[in-house]
Amino acid sequence: MNNFDFSLVDARARYVQANAATLRWMLARPRLAGAFLNTKVNSLNLADYGDADGVRGPAYLYGWIQGRGLEAVATHAEFFEREEPDLAAELDAAGVALYHSLRDLQRRDGHGYFCYDRDLNPVYVGADGALHQQSAAGGVFTYSDAFFAKGLIAGAARYAPADVPQHLTYLAEVIDAIENRRFQMDERRHLSPHAASDEPEDFGPRMILLGAAGLLHRIGRSEHSAFADRFIAHVLERHFDPESGLLRNVPGTDVCNVGHAIEFVGFALDHLQGSAEPALVQRLQSVLSSSFIRGFVGPGLCLSVSAATGAPLSPYYPWWSLPETIRSAALCFAATGNGEILSIWEQADRAFFTHYWRGSVAYQTLTSNGPFDFVPATPDLDPGYHTGLSLLAAINMIDQPKEPSMH
Repeated sequence: MNNFDFSLVDARARYVQANAATLRWMLARPRLAGAFLNTKVNSLNLADYGDADGVRGPAYLYGWIQGRGLEAVATHAEFFEREEPDLAAELDAAGVALYHSLRDLQRRDGHGYFCYDRDLNPVYVGADGALHQQSAAGGVFTYSDAFFAKGLIAGAARYAPADVPQHLTYLAEVIDAIENRRFQMDERRHLSPHAASDEPEDFGPRMILLGAAGLLHRIGRSEHSAFADRFIAHVLERHFDPESGLLRNVPGTDVCNVGHAIEFVGFALDHLQGSAEPALVQRLQSVLSSSFIRGFVGPGLCLSVSAATGAPLSPYYPWWSLPETIRSAALCFAATGNGEILSIWEQADRAFFTHYWRGSVAYQTLTSNGPFDFVPATPDLDPGYHTGLSLLAAINMIDQPKEPSMH
């Protein structure tokens, strides 16, 4: 596709079409347990997973996916009210049911879990390959809590405004857990305070929860977003490597998840809403540029690279980091008008729609040899979260009236 001519008008139309196609595909599928989203499809052959597929199959519900899905459904419903009201109405019907089911699940003991069995009991597959009952989380919080909290806030803001305060309290509990070493990243083992405090200090939890800040601004709850400034400062102070311009996953170690670094930049700029100090914007722009330049060495962005050498450390090129690059580059371009950032946006757009996109879903992972069946976190396909919300952020940026001084 050497004749791929990038224009923001064309990109906007393509993003709206892609998001609508994903959402229609998802809405047409039978729900899990009556209300939960069902994206249980093999990304290579698009065949439905069945019970024979074990924990990939319909008997297992992934809390991560449902929390992400609720945020995506509620957010897209608001957008499509203007563009395609019939689609918005369908999204709202699904969103209301999903909201109440997810809220009830979280209310049982104040937590969301990574995986549930058919009876909605928390379970996990351990390193031994066996299925285990998950321990009660208690004072430990996880990525699943982060995704539940964001989803429930987005859902309540649209479907049950009186519930918003309780979900803001839940979000505050997740933030407190991150800042006090009670956040456990590895949900494929028993949850415990010891396991949480023993984990390496990866910037992942702060990065994921930073995504709540932009959401809070959009629903008129900016007064709850102060944590985001602390998170941004913490990540840049402790994880930024000035030699390479990359974010180290863990301070003092060599591995850099460039997709997570780019996602961090997008969430940070979404929170800062154009009001950031120029020096901070420049630092974020440099993380985006360095991460993309060093990671974009195959069909997409390599899963991880070396801070010391810049060399790829993984054979895998996941889909999600390209739409995240589109979001980050769009917001960064809005803040700076930098032509190099527009070029990054164009490259990410071209790579995603050329190599990954299949009309309504994407290949989850490519290697240099083509599509590969690699499941980094959950086997369900993306419910409009990484792809949809990232592209939607770019759409909203394109739609904003431009300041004449931007360029």
